[in-house]
Amino acid sequence: MHLIINGKDHDDLPEGLTVAELIALLELPERKIAIERNREVVAKSAYAETTLTNHDELEIIHFIGGG
Repeated sequence: MHLIINGKDHDDLPEGLTVAELIALLELPERKIAIERNREVVAKSAYAETTLTNHDELEIIHFIGGG
């Protein structure tokens, strides 16, 4: 499967991948990110049930704390 993540092409990803599985595959901290799929925000509660499809465009935003 082919995805575009933050403007970069990612090929050879498994078919039927969910957002939660992608987060694990990319080793991202689920609690400190927000994900937009095809210009729509994906609710954290829907990560496990949102299946990605070929050529989806994702934006992954990392939250950084500081003071």
